[in-house]
Amino acid sequence: MPESKLSGVIAAVPTPFDARRKIDFAAFIEHCRWCLANGCDGLNVLGTTGEANSLSPTSRKAIMTAAAENLDRSRLMVGTGTPDLETTIDLTRHAHALDYAAALLLPPYYYKPISDDGLFAWLAELIARTANTPIGIYLYNFPQLTGIEFSPALAERLIRAFPERINGAKDSSGNLDYARRLAEIDGFNVFPSSEGALSRAKIDNYAGCISATVNIDPASSAALAIHQDDAALPTQVLGLRQSISANPLIPAIKYLVSKRTGNPVWLNVAPPQLPISESAHVAALDGIAKSLDGRLHQPA
Repeated sequence: MPESKLSGVIAAVPTPFDARRKIDFAAFIEHCRWCLANGCDGLNVLGTTGEANSLSPTSRKAIMTAAAENLDRSRLMVGTGTPDLETTIDLTRHAHALDYAAALLLPPYYYKPISDDGLFAWLAELIARTANTPIGIYLYNFPQLTGIEFSPALAERLIRAFPERINGAKDSSGNLDYARRLAEIDGFNVFPSSEGALSRAKIDNYAGCISATVNIDPASSAALAIHQDDAALPTQVLGLRQSISANPLIPAIKYLVSKRTGNPVWLNVAPPQLPISESAHVAALDGIAKSLDGRLHQPA
């Protein structure tokens, strides 16, 4: 299979639920279309921001199908990693059947510690058992939540062993020294989780970014990706990211999407997340929405 052509600014999109935690597909597609129309080069469906690990495989497949049927599949990456191999294989095969551009894989994060050899064996079996559905794979490095880091040595070993399947990584560690080391691996496409890294994408050889906060003002991140030497844009982009991230991140993203759309369904989250309710967070997020003003309300 050819290497995934995903690059640039990718929003890790949230998943809207009604009060009974049923997925609101219409709201989901509207937001995805808005992101793509306002600066995003692609979307990461069912990542951490999408609350994927709070959803059943059946619900995940339903969201995957809705996105594939209503959006440009060449611009879609989807999270398929779970702690168990069978479910991961099933979701990864489903992603291929729907013609997603790539699958994003968390490591099997329950049993720890895991050696590089153990992670290699897990991924090698997944790749062998999805040989007839050979979707490109990105590693999802998020040690703060998984307790596991994909070492640069393992990443290089994997891409050498499976160059037709291993495309690169999303790095949510926040450690740009680590991300730069990954990006030095030949053919390994790296997406830091902060849009602030776009200001050094050419210098550090990043493929782009995959970010939760891109959902709120994708146009500014898109401008930074193009004008990486602009003196003012990094401050603007990072300032917004930091302001949003000072609040509980997933509920904050959904709160701000609700402000853009006027749709209260976005205020719902899946436990163990909790909705934004503290007055300080509400005031801060309302202030962010007011500061964005017209940018928050650009049409799809």
